[in-house]
Amino acid sequence: MGTLTVGARIRYWRRRNGNRSQAAIAGLCGISEDHLSQIERGRRTPALETLLSIAREIGVPVSALLDEDAPVDQPAAPRIASDVTRVLMGYCASSRSAPAAPAALRERVEHAWRTWQTSQTRYTDTARLLPELLSDVQHAVEAHRLRSEVQDRREALRAAADLYGLLRSYCRRTGRNDLSLLVADRALRAAQDADDPLRIAAAEWNLGHVLLSQSDPEGAEEVASRAIEELARTPESDDREALAGALELVVSTAAAQRRDWWRARQRLEKAALPHAARVGEGNVHWTVFGPTNVGLHALGIEMLAGETTEALRRADQVDIERLPSLERRFTFLLDVARCYDMRREDASVLVHLLDIEQFAPEDLARNPVARQIVSSLRDRVRPTYRRQVEALAERLGIDEPGPGDNPV
Repeated sequence: MGTLTVGARIRYWRRRNGNRSQAAIAGLCGISEDHLSQIERGRRTPALETLLSIAREIGVPVSALLDEDAPVDQPAAPRIASDVTRVLMGYCASSRSAPAAPAALRERVEHAWRTWQTSQTRYTDTARLLPELLSDVQHAVEAHRLRSEVQDRREALRAAADLYGLLRSYCRRTGRNDLSLLVADRALRAAQDADDPLRIAAAEWNLGHVLLSQSDPEGAEEVASRAIEELARTPESDDREALAGALELVVSTAAAQRRDWWRARQRLEKAALPHAARVGEGNVHWTVFGPTNVGLHALGIEMLAGETTEALRRADQVDIERLPSLERRFTFLLDVARCYDMRREDASVLVHLLDIEQFAPEDLARNPVARQIVSSLRDRVRPTYRRQVEALAERLGIDEPGPGDNPV
């Protein structure tokens, strides 16, 4: 969760604890409504005495207003499809009496992955595909476990490993990190049962991303480093090279999460980039690894480090049209918008948010960081852009300011 300003926390708790107007709270605290409005919008820093008064009137300790992990006052984005959860947890059995052919399952899993990576409405479209596909894949794995056709069993397990990899991304993006960890573990077990070293590496890459999303950089680096060592013992190939590079990006990102910027940059430039230079652009096991993806990670590291000038310079060197994944293009433009947001260059923030909305409307509506940027932008934006920002917030379902919150 991104860091919130003191003003954003004041607004959150004022609305949550009675939703009293700014005018009412300001009057009780001995300040003007305009003064409180500017505090909540991040334009003024409250004096300690004022902060104590506000905390008392909205019924929270001062620590709640200084806590960087205070909740974001935004409506919850739509979550994981219930049908997917029911099948995943075994509440729904496949209606098939005989398992689907492994080749047919392979084709359907690849179609689901292409949908997830390229469709503008990928959440809606993927949620429609997943329940039946997941049920059929799980049924095929179980059926072939009891049969003697070794190759069919391996192919069913490979399809399962790939599908669980997709589910890892889907569950994480729909706010279910618990299920994301579950399916990442299932992907790894399926790949191990299939005795497929490259899929094992891909599954460990997936697991590394789950651990990163759970703010466990040490665990993510341990998993990725072990996978890199295991890959080194497999026959040389471009696929092995690409997977090793993707795993190096996990290690680099883990270092960035620990704020070890030197190591994050070094691992990116000395380990991941050489792999990318050797294999070029690709999408081995749906990792989207290549020079462009390395460039995206370089941008992300500089953005997280607060080096926005360097981050934007890096962004100018990236051509996202070469990426086969809509999600990676979305991440790139969102990181650029975050850089401009940190610099308070509101026109540039708005331009990039509107660009994102054109090709990834569901991602924009569901991403909590994007929603927070829109909310903060609406609170501080100048009248020149206010109409466009308010219209964007409305399209994303972000609540209008409460009573007394009218921008000045």
